[in-house]
Amino acid sequence: MLTLTSPIDTMAHRWPVAPKLVAVALGTALIFPVADLRIMAGALLALAGLHLVLGLRFARHAARRLWMLWPFLLVLVLWHLWTAEPARGALIAGRMVFAVALANLVTMTTRLDDMLAVVERGLAPLARLGVNPRAIALAMALVIRFTPVLLDKASLLMQAWRARSPKRAGVPVVLPLVLAALDDADHVAEALRARGGL
Repeated sequence: MLTLTSPIDTMAHRWPVAPKLVAVALGTALIFPVADLRIMAGALLALAGLHLVLGLRFARHAARRLWMLWPFLLVLVLWHLWTAEPARGALIAGRMVFAVALANLVTMTTRLDDMLAVVERGLAPLARLGVNPRAIALAMALVIRFTPVLLDKASLLMQAWRARSPKRAGVPVVLPLVLAALDDADHVAEALRARGGL
């Protein structure tokens, strides 16, 4: 399976996985109640500083991965300017950027196999209740892996549409994207069955 781990080696690659996952959960939980723009700005600056401490090349690489958020941030900013609530819009945008950047930092510095092993161990007590921890870990791996694949396919479909039509790509590319996702899911299911399933 392909990995989303950054090829740029940093000291964060050697940090233990469990504390990194706890940091994501705690950081995300703590940032959402923040209602002060100064605290939000401080949190974002601290996170940016952590990226820079890990190296300028790594920080640039992480920033490129955050670029996909710009359409959502643009909609947020325009909507909250229109409703005359720019401070609220800035807080929501800050929460989004912080949560995604923190999760992205952990994803970029942790091998997927290591992350899933920790998740599987953490869910092991649920096995007594009939929950299959391995299945949940595999589902997480598939979501993490196939989200960027589907985004790439959506981008290719929109480029193909723009090459053939002056109209905006929108609803017409949804059905081909859904069919591509179902086709991928079918291939993955066949591969899992061929290897003995779970």
